[in-house]
Amino acid sequence: MENSKILTKSSSPRKMDRLAAFLDYFKLSVLVLDPEQPVQGPSLWLYEPSQGGGRIALRMAPLSQLPANLRAIVAIEFENAANPLMAAIPDEISVALDDAPALRATTQAFLSEVESNRCGKLAALDRLAEVMVLMMLRQVIDAGDRQPGLFAALAHPNLHRALVSMHDHPAKAWTVERLAEAAAMSRTQFMTTFRRIVGTTPMGYLGAWRLTLACRQLKAGDSVKAVARRVGFSSAEGFSRAYSRAYGHSPKARRD
Repeated sequence: MENSKILTKSSSPRKMDRLAAFLDYFKLSVLVLDPEQPVQGPSLWLYEPSQGGGRIALRMAPLSQLPANLRAIVAIEFENAANPLMAAIPDEISVALDDAPALRATTQAFLSEVESNRCGKLAALDRLAEVMVLMMLRQVIDAGDRQPGLFAALAHPNLHRALVSMHDHPAKAWTVERLAEAAAMSRTQFMTTFRRIVGTTPMGYLGAWRLTLACRQLKAGDSVKAVARRVGFSSAEGFSRAYSRAYGHSPKARRD
């Protein structure tokens, strides 16, 4: 992570990374399964038709019957219960590998490892599977989403800038005006567009994001006061009230 920061450092503005915060805050782990093994929850399904091509699908629930051309399944753990990104993914996203050369090359490398017995095989499968998950998430964002929600907002040419600003700097003293400025939109246009596409207000989204991060930190054993300050609340009391309204119990109960 530190090396990548050094390599990308320049005098030009940092390109906004729409996935960085999710990868920083929520641990991604993968498990390569035999196609005959049962799978629950999110998973990657790799298919190879009899006549070239092939496709890969990101599924949020397993199929009742395994297809004949299924080559491999990768179970995904992305702290799903708390991660708003995973909660926003449609039931299935399928990509034809002929339409995604980089993803096709990664998938071919993955399948080559599956069929080999070379040293470091398990480590290679894990790394390649993680890359495939990231590439699939990119596909979802790049394709956009016609339905209101997080992916539609991340695909929006202006709104994603405000979202990334909140994701990367949750403790900053954000106002609607500052977020509208980040999105290069007028206040009225920003408020209207944000509510229409995201389904809530900018400050409502920011508050939910802060509480999501707070849950993880409390679970790790951090103090209520430290967490409140770290996620952007001016006082532990205000944080406790907001947390209790959202989750029905005090942050201390979550920590304990």
